[in-house]
Amino acid sequence: MDASPPPVVIRFDCTPLRALVRAPVPAEASPKFRALVGRMEAAVARHGSRNAYYLTNASCTFRFTNAADSGWVRFDVEGTVLTDDRDTQTVGSHLTVSLAKETCDWLTQPAVEWLAISAHRAVEAEFDRYIAAGDLGRTLERLAREQADSDAAGGFLGMNL
Repeated sequence: MDASPPPVVIRFDCTPLRALVRAPVPAEASPKFRALVGRMEAAVARHGSRNAYYLTNASCTFRFTNAADSGWVRFDVEGTVLTDDRDTQTVGSHLTVSLAKETCDWLTQPAVEWLAISAHRAVEAEFDRYIAAGDLGRTLERLAREQADSDAAGGFLGMNL
């Protein structure tokens, strides 16, 4: 048996939105970086920073043949993934999914639309795998510390009420 690539390959960089610091974008920053910061700030405004993660440099590739140079489609993905209160499972997302490249001369527009929906769902499923592969124990410790701080403050933690 040959070592064929998997039928679905998902890659992404992940930034917890709680890690964003309110600081002005440097004047020398590129327009592309400024736009990314703007999209991330919009994600915080829309979803908040708790249990929200921003995916960048993300892609989802579907392979339909065993040929390395044909029979695949790749979607670029960017946006927010939301997790449950314990950061253990994906509960939703707000992702932009767009066709980046394809090597299928038989691809039709309805198929592209269906595959874009499939890419969205595949990224959510992969994010669950990402959570499980990460340091879930550290996350649960952080949540316990936050709860203890909240309890010590009479149930309020600044703007996180």
